[in-house]
Amino acid sequence: MMAGRGEAPGTGSAPGEGDPGPARRLAVLISGRGSNLKALIDACAEGRVNGRIVLVISNRPLAAGLDFARDAGIPHAVIDHRQYADREAFDRELGDRLADHQPDLIVLAGFMRVLTPAFVARFANHMVNIHPSLLPQFRGLDTHARALAAGVEHHGASVHFVTAELDGGPVIMQARVPVCPGDSPERLAARVQAAEHRLYPAAVGLICSGRIHAEGDRLWCDEKPLQRPLLLDPAPEMTEPCAGTT
Repeated sequence: MMAGRGEAPGTGSAPGEGDPGPARRLAVLISGRGSNLKALIDACAEGRVNGRIVLVISNRPLAAGLDFARDAGIPHAVIDHRQYADREAFDRELGDRLADHQPDLIVLAGFMRVLTPAFVARFANHMVNIHPSLLPQFRGLDTHARALAAGVEHHGASVHFVTAELDGGPVIMQARVPVCPGDSPERLAARVQAAEHRLYPAAVGLICSGRIHAEGDRLWCDEKPLQRPLLLDPAPEMTEPCAGTT
């Protein structure tokens, strides 16, 4: 049964199914610290995601997240975008390198590049991203400062399939966090990132189990149309009122 509003289905196999089947092949793209990559590595190792990370690629040679791949024995590579004449040339090389490893799903985890329409089309319905806002609010950059400036009561993160529209693909799942009095962008960002580390493995787990899939701009969950994004079942600290409030 598809989860109702405010709850997400478990990340295991679909109802009535026993063997989850072979682990899905995952490729993860990073540009920086790689904290969401680490969350995915742990989730795969612990069996919470029926997936195996077969490749990690960074466009920045000094990305700290490469250490997580190295420590876990995951094949990894650097494709420095500065070494290519234009965005199209970089994306062609990136796409070819990914294709060599035949991933079932490409996971953007802090990959700070705007992808060309040709690249997105090449991997359509097989690429996801995590964005630090409750989409469609606050697409683009500086989401935490913009959320504070707008005076919203809740902020959060969204996992969505990637389309040619920046941060505009169909949203799979979201995690909400409170905006607290006196928050700075940095404090709010830390609260959102903690939620991201639970959200991304949960969403990727649903895809790897076969329970979520995309067909163009439509999402399906347990073979039924997904009418609205799933909500991650929040940890208590994510829903308790901010200190000093009721």
